[in-house]
This record gives sequence, C-alpha cells and structure tokens, in this order.
Amino acid sequence: MKATYHKYTLNFKRPSGTSRGVLNTKETWFIVLESQGELGIGECGILRGLSADDRPDYEEQLKWTCNNIHLGLKALYLENIEFPSIQFGLEMAFKSIEADNPFELFSSKFTQGSDAININGLIWMGDELFMKSQIKEKIETGFSCIKMKIGAIDFQTELDLLKSIRNEFTSDDIELRVDANGAFSPSEALEKLKRLSDFNLHSIEQPIKQGQIIEMAQLCESTPLPIALDEELIGVFNVTNKAKLIQTINPQFIILKPSFIGGWKGSQEWIDLAKKHNIGWWITSALESNVGLNAIAQWTYTLNNDMAQGLGTGSLFTNNFDSPLQVKSGTLQYKNNLEWNFKI
Repeated sequence: MKATYHKYTLNFKRPSGTSRGVLNTKETWFIVLESQGELGIGECGILRGLSADDRPDYEEQLKWTCNNIHLGLKALYLENIEFPSIQFGLEMAFKSIEADNPFELFSSKFTQGSDAININGLIWMGDELFMKSQIKEKIETGFSCIKMKIGAIDFQTELDLLKSIRNEFTSDDIELRVDANGAFSPSEALEKLKRLSDFNLHSIEQPIKQGQIIEMAQLCESTPLPIALDEELIGVFNVTNKAKLIQTINPQFIILKPSFIGGWKGSQEWIDLAKKHNIGWWITSALESNVGLNAIAQWTYTLNNDMAQGLGTGSLFTNNFDSPLQVKSGTLQYKNNLEWNFKI
C-alpha cells in the first residue's frame, strides 16, 4: 500500500466571524491511499489556533505517517495520539479503501437518499444587519433549529437579535442555540446566562474559555441555561482523563467534532461517557471540506441521534469539492444523482 499527503486551502465565500476572529481561508490536508488499483481518501481537518495538533511538526508527522502506512490503522492511530485530525484522516482513508465506493463509508438510508439528517442553521457573527439577514434566510429555507455565534459584538445587540426572533417564533417553532466560543469571563458568565435564559434557548456552547475546569463546573451546577462543552474536549486524549473531565464538570451537553477529538473512535469514547452520566450530545463538523463532512455525516446517521446536528458547513467555500451532499429544508441530504468531483 502506498500513502501520500496533500495540502489544500479552502476559501470562504465571505469572511466568517467568531469571537476568536474572522476566517478567510481554511487549511486542510488529505491522506490518499493506493493499493492494487483501489483508492482511499481521508481528510485531516486542522483548524489553526484551535486544534490540539496545531503544531510546527504537523506536516512532519503526516509525512512520517504516510511513510509508515504499512504499520496499519491500529498502530498508526496510537502513534498519532496527539494528532487527532491525523487519526481521523487515517480512519477515513482506511475505511474508504475498503469500501466499494471510496466515498460511501457507511451504507444506510441516508446514503441511499431515502432519509436525511436534521441539522442546525449556522448564523455567523457580523454587524446586526448581516446577522438579521442570515436569520431571516435560515428561517425562510426551512430550518427549525438555529445556532447563533455570540460574543464578538455588543451583548445587548445580541440579546435584541434573540428577542426579535422570539417575538416572531416560539421555542416550539424554532429551537435556538448560541455559541459563545469562550467569550465570557467567569465573573460575568452567570449573569449573562441569566439574561440569555429569558429567550427559551436550547443551550449555550462553551460560555467561558476551555481549561477553567472548576469555574466551568460551578457554572454548570448553577446555570439557568443548559451548557454544552465544545472546545473543552480538545486536547483530552485518553479515556481516564475524559472520564475525569466529565465527572468534574458534569455539563448538560457535549459537542463532538471528530477532527478535533480523534475521529470516530475518539468521539465514541466521549459518547459512551455521556450516556453513562445522562449527558446529552450531538455531532458537528469543524469546517472540513465535503470529503470530511461526508464521512462525519454518514457515521452520524448510524448513531440514531434525533437532535439537530451541526453539519451544514459544506456550502461556505468557493472551492469545495462537488459532492452528493445538499442542504434542503433544514436537513442534510445525500443526492445519488450527483457526482463527486475530487481533485487536489
């Protein structure tokens, strides 16, 4: 078996804002396996400034992994314990080369086109007018769950935006989630959560920055609004530490980005812990191309989680790969009449 790696830069259609800054491009890497005429494709979805494996030796590790592909998936997964995006790329590539179709990794009603995945509509940060236009567009196109990024503009403006939605739509009409990306300080977080709770929100993601374990535990204990851990899970590599984190913080939800936490295997470890402690969970992508999004979506469907998943990011880029994935009426669908066009 031969393995090669390739860098690819995704370009955003328009700058996408979070509380950590504005994104114009997104770097990603592909592992391509070749054996006896068969092809396997895996995406290593790294996000600079956030991924645990955003390290100077990242490409060197990718090169070593490809040069040692003969070791097999199990050994290479362990060798990449501190490189979760490479772990996921390997899982994907090996699953892809074993499949009849390199892009159909988990055959199901989803890949057959007879069922869809309920997803949230993502509202990026920007000025009030831009955010309002996004909200209007998501509602008009059939989303019943909206996730709004907050924490970068004036808090009162954000509250007013949420109020304007609730003036038109009840929580039975539209499920509202907010994502602070760690924007609140521990001293102000509880008061802000109280104000946000006036709008019957489903949850808030990562209200304070990751790594403040005691403060987050206290917040989860006293919050009037369900808290979902997201960035908090990044960089926690073994099951013992995962269990300790869950038991200490005891959040209401956890959010799983396979590219950030060791792929399907790493995500399943978190899911098993969440179920054990009666904690809710859902899956979300991390700005991968359609290749990574496809792998996450197909696996997610097999988990039978009815909550809205965070899988609608494929249309953000000008140079994404043509694929059968389509967002329609608040769902992610797999259209078998559409072809893949993967060229790197």
